[in-house]
Amino acid sequence: MPFPSTSPQQHRPPSPPSSQGGGRVVVVEHGGQRCDYSDGRWVFEPRGPLYNGTSCSTIKDGQNCMAHGRPDTGYLRWRWQPAQCDLPAFDPPSFLRLIRNKHVAFVGDSMARNQAESLLCLLATSEPPDLVYRGSSSSNSSDGDGEGDGDGDSSSKFRRWVFPAHNATGVPGRVRRAVDVEFGSDGRGRPLRRALVPAPGIYRENDEIVGCHYCPELNHTDTGFFDVFRKAIKNALAEVRRVFESSSSASASAGTGRVVAATTFSPAHFEGEWDKAGACPKKDPYREGEKVMQYMDNEMRRIVLEEVAAAAAAAGDGG
Repeated sequence: MPFPSTSPQQHRPPSPPSSQGGGRVVVVEHGGQRCDYSDGRWVFEPRGPLYNGTSCSTIKDGQNCMAHGRPDTGYLRWRWQPAQCDLPAFDPPSFLRLIRNKHVAFVGDSMARNQAESLLCLLATSEPPDLVYRGSSSSNSSDGDGEGDGDGDSSSKFRRWVFPAHNATGVPGRVRRAVDVEFGSDGRGRPLRRALVPAPGIYRENDEIVGCHYCPELNHTDTGFFDVFRKAIKNALAEVRRVFESSSSASASAGTGRVVAATTFSPAHFEGEWDKAGACPKKDPYREGEKVMQYMDNEMRRIVLEEVAAAAAAAGDGG
């Protein structure tokens, strides 16, 4: 998502708030007052973003609208305006100073990858990053796994960049398929396969089959994927908490800390079906009532909100 490099000016009527439904949101301090960054609207920014498809090498060829001949650039000229405060323009040098000697990691699906690559493009306007690692997500990775982003490149699942002048690292570490966690505490569990598409999925816990989704020819308990998805999210958050608790003493003594931002399930963000090539022809953000969240997306979002709230409550003040 591009950010403006200068003070914005409103050009046309703004789009509506981006969120649908309930759920607790993060509220931050801004200029001595509380400001909910998620409550706002898109406004037109005539001065444009810091980068585009011709100025950033991180954007993949298959997802580069300009490289494929899209002539208009208006879709790049939008910024987010919170209702309660002004959101400062992104400043790459300041961000690099804040993450000096630190790591920034993105874990998720194609939306998380897009966010990571956008951040890299923004930071590259101040200091070009060096790609130091590129590897697949597992030894048996293949391009025929039906991943919704259609990148066709198994070597892009895990990548690592460094900004040498600041000793900072950016890692868009994509989890294989939509969710890919290991069940069980002994480290021998089988990975959870994608539970979001109508393909056979056999679910294991501690090396034992606990159910199956969309496999009537097999003699396994039919398991809906919502429960499996909830367990995957719960286990992932529990692992995050375990790592944080095990490293809390060292972080405290070193005067450093870790921050985790949990996002909800990514809704469809292109025009087309998940298993077919899509397009992104829109020029303006969605307006209120124009896009209704589908049942599956809404359920996935609700599950993540509930599990994140439960994990934060369990962690208490340290969450």
